[in-house]
Amino acid sequence: MTEQTTDPLQVPPPPGFAPVRDGLKVSFEFFPPKTEEMENRLWAAIKRLEPLGPQFVSVTYGAGGSTRERTHATVARIRSETGLEPAAHLTCVGASRGEIDDIARRYWDEGIRHIVALRGDPSDMGEKYTPFPDGYAYASDLVEGLKKVADFEISVAAYPET
Repeated sequence: MTEQTTDPLQVPPPPGFAPVRDGLKVSFEFFPPKTEEMENRLWAAIKRLEPLGPQFVSVTYGAGGSTRERTHATVARIRSETGLEPAAHLTCVGASRGEIDDIARRYWDEGIRHIVALRGDPSDMGEKYTPFPDGYAYASDLVEGLKKVADFEISVAAYPET
């Protein structure tokens, strides 16, 4: 009889699990957990995916910047407890340039060198995007500002407005 474990971090990888083949670059995106149960599931997933050797793992930033602190805590924990390269999502929404620059400096000071720069979505999904007063208007502005803060590796995502 095989002994079953209830510790999600001790669950073996599924059959057929193999490292990503040479030359293929893969990243994973995680959502910051809202509950203790979600935190346990996230860490079980991270431990199962880590052997795949992704180029980086990113942690999202909720609409309107709603998960700012949870994003930061998750990114910092990934950096300190794994061999993965974390990338923090950072958006233009809901904060001034100074506030965003401070967040970026905090990441840099904690050893986070990769940012996913996004314009972001308004907190009310039906609302039309309006730049925050004294904020970065677009992801391209955010990238320019981040480069003034520190020499981050920056990834972006873009889409055309219709």
